[in-house]
Amino acid sequence: MRIIALSARFTFVLFTLLLVISGCSVNYSFSGVNISEEVETYSVDYFPNRAPLVQAQLSQEFTNALMDKIQGNTSLELSNSGGDVQFSGEITGYAMRPAAITSAETAARNRLTITVRVKYINAMDPDLDFDSSFSRYEEYDATQSLADVENDLILLIVEDLVEDIFNRAFISW
Repeated sequence: MRIIALSARFTFVLFTLLLVISGCSVNYSFSGVNISEEVETYSVDYFPNRAPLVQAQLSQEFTNALMDKIQGNTSLELSNSGGDVQFSGEITGYAMRPAAITSAETAARNRLTITVRVKYINAMDPDLDFDSSFSRYEEYDATQSLADVENDLILLIVEDLVEDIFNRAFISW
């Protein structure tokens, strides 16, 4: 008899707990994205390459990567222009320089650096607006030509730049 009473109590407690939990709605985000519920759309203008050294595909690669990052990590809808949050700017730097010099005074490693100026406008919360430059680089062995590694380096650098910009715009740590 005692086992039946304990089982009935356990069932009652479990049933009550399930009712309470199902009546509550809490949204957690493991990605850390913090976007106001008022923000529904985003727009990304084409980022022209105004660096002294121009790489032909970089503007399109960067612009697409930024749109893809936002689309894949938020529930915002893409707007052709004038989104609730807006990204615009330009590529201001594309440079290759020696990163490590050998004892024979030749480069052992080279560094490709890309710099992007980004203007971010949040129409719903102008306190979050920014106009900043972001710069990232990747190094490669000097025995390789830039032409042989350039596309792979650009993909890595653009990924890091987009991550930095996304974090600045949408993640509040």
